[in-house]
Amino acid sequence: MPVISFAPHTGVWLLSTPRTSYALRIDETGAPCHLGWGPRLTLEEAQELAAPPAPPASSFEGRSPVGEELPVDGGARYGAPSLQVRFADGTRAFEWRPTGHRVDESVPGSAELVLEFSDTHYGLGVYLHYRVHDNTDVIERWTVLRNTGDTTVTLPRADSAAWTLPAREDYRVSHVTGQWSAESRLRREPVPYGETTFTSRRGITSHHANPWVMLDAGEATEDHGEVWSAALAWSGSWRVTVQRTPDGRACFTGGAGQDGTALPLGPGEEFTTPLLAGLYSDGGFGAASRAWHAYTLAHVLPHPDEVRPVLYNSWEATGFDVDEAGQMALAARAAALGVELYVMDDGWFGARRNADAGLGDWTPSADRFPDGLTPLVKEVHRLGMRFGLWVEPEMVNPDSDLYRAHPDWVLHFPHRTRTELRGQLVLNLARRDVADWAYGWLTRLVGEHAIDFLKWDMNRAFSEAGWPGRADGADLLGTAYVRNLYDIVDRLRADHPGLRVESCSGGGGRVDLGILSRTDQAWTSDNTDAWDRLSIQHGYGQVYPARTMAAWVTDVPNQLTARSVPLRFRFHVAMAGVLGIGGDLTRWSEEELSEAAELVAEYKRVRPLVQHGVAHRPRGPVDDGPSAVQYTAADRAEALLLVWQRGPRHGSPRVPLRLAGLDPDARYRDARTGAVHSARVLTDYGILPALPEGDWASTAVHLVRVP
Repeated sequence: MPVISFAPHTGVWLLSTPRTSYALRIDETGAPCHLGWGPRLTLEEAQELAAPPAPPASSFEGRSPVGEELPVDGGARYGAPSLQVRFADGTRAFEWRPTGHRVDESVPGSAELVLEFSDTHYGLGVYLHYRVHDNTDVIERWTVLRNTGDTTVTLPRADSAAWTLPAREDYRVSHVTGQWSAESRLRREPVPYGETTFTSRRGITSHHANPWVMLDAGEATEDHGEVWSAALAWSGSWRVTVQRTPDGRACFTGGAGQDGTALPLGPGEEFTTPLLAGLYSDGGFGAASRAWHAYTLAHVLPHPDEVRPVLYNSWEATGFDVDEAGQMALAARAAALGVELYVMDDGWFGARRNADAGLGDWTPSADRFPDGLTPLVKEVHRLGMRFGLWVEPEMVNPDSDLYRAHPDWVLHFPHRTRTELRGQLVLNLARRDVADWAYGWLTRLVGEHAIDFLKWDMNRAFSEAGWPGRADGADLLGTAYVRNLYDIVDRLRADHPGLRVESCSGGGGRVDLGILSRTDQAWTSDNTDAWDRLSIQHGYGQVYPARTMAAWVTDVPNQLTARSVPLRFRFHVAMAGVLGIGGDLTRWSEEELSEAAELVAEYKRVRPLVQHGVAHRPRGPVDDGPSAVQYTAADRAEALLLVWQRGPRHGSPRVPLRLAGLDPDARYRDARTGAVHSARVLTDYGILPALPEGDWASTAVHLVRVP
């Protein structure tokens, strides 16, 4: 069981996970203070951390910028605040007054601590929540703010939590950055002194950054070293601020929101921040990733035990040129390859003939589907596949019946231009009537057509993020929009328990623990070039598991990069996640179709390893040398090694790939060649996989434990 223990005489709280401990106390001023986060401690040992705080270094210094569980704006504090409050009389400082605590152990396998506070004068309650589980070292934290007074309280910043690191000689931060079609590019760089903020101001998680960070002392590797990390469960604008102080300390704080907005909290109202989960690992970046993967499967995904089907998507084959006969022809070819889920993409509804018209008019085009979608759905089901459909419920084209009827439904400000991106405007889902409209047509569409799967897209960031008619609309908008988005998906899935959903936002623009808690997988990137995908998937997998990572095999030359890569290489890259196919099957040769069917069958044999196995990264995509990932069954009975190399350099040494996570006393047989290998040799000395000669070489090595 997870353990939450307390020492009344010292005021120390200790949260214990299977392998780690987190210690805190309430200090003499009433503020909740951090003591330690790292390897497992007893309560007696944790109390040794409760030494009196060091005095300020000089009269120019106030309270240390690091070390509080939720640093507030108030007193002699000069660091990055997690909580900023503005009271009705103009007072901006917050002062802590402890009012109690609660420990809840009613949920088997979990324990939750709530530390309760109020302001010393004003009617504002602050409740710090901590939750630990018996099967993960991830600690879940969030904050609840309740206005108990009779005037509005304004919150310029209300983060979920702050995390303090132990003192080290140096610090390094790992994060991902990028843009559309180049998401999840992993960066590792020294933490500068001062404040570094990672953020999205776009109203969505964004392609440009992702709401997680990992910090280490600059010496961690894939397999060794201490790593402290956190990930935010939020699908709107967000920020994470990392701070390094002159005296050699570091911390980070994060939550929903962005600069320039201030959330109003009326009398009797409360705001619950999104969850900001944290993790300590002493096994390097690889162990941290595996812990995040296991946590996501155990505590985030709605159907973690399912095996995701092999998917076909029609977009790159047809674009907007969609009709019943063409989709049926593609479906027949997809079924012959062994595809299990057929998804019709954009172009099936209203006057949708290009990107500039039709969004918002969600009825099948009469000229393309004269009898509606039912004949196509029935044919796909007859072929033995599930049926999926692309939708973009949050968008509208100005050239649409919906916009002509409801121009007030979009994000906008009076007397300001309504900026179009991709010919689209963003519907204001923060409005309850708009959210109810979206839910209504979605649940009818799914129910009336027996739809099994939705690819839920969101293809542009916010602009003119206003809510006319409400004085506080621009401040309420970001939070209310995401809450209503979540509510629509929750209601839809409650209506249709068999429905499965993929999160998409122009590719990987909305991937986070918040959206993954109500969807089944994510579209990783609109870039389907196999070589580019290796780096994108490498960054994605730092926190998110392969079970959620949709990956397609598409045509060459690639539509985006014009690069041509062999079909087998494309398949091997896509087999590292949830396999999908997106090429124009009507143009594939019989040889290509035969090879693809064989590779689909091969993926199905190893799919449980990829989607539910334990991931290791023997070598990342760091240069022209081989790149590899390994997936091992939880019982260590099987393993899959996927290896890719763009092209050999003459004279470059061939370095064996050392595997991990195998049964050390076992022997493993290569399912293709029959060769038998000792686990100790594979682990300690490595293996040189047999790659084909020439450029774009790849292989999949399936190892099965010998009885």
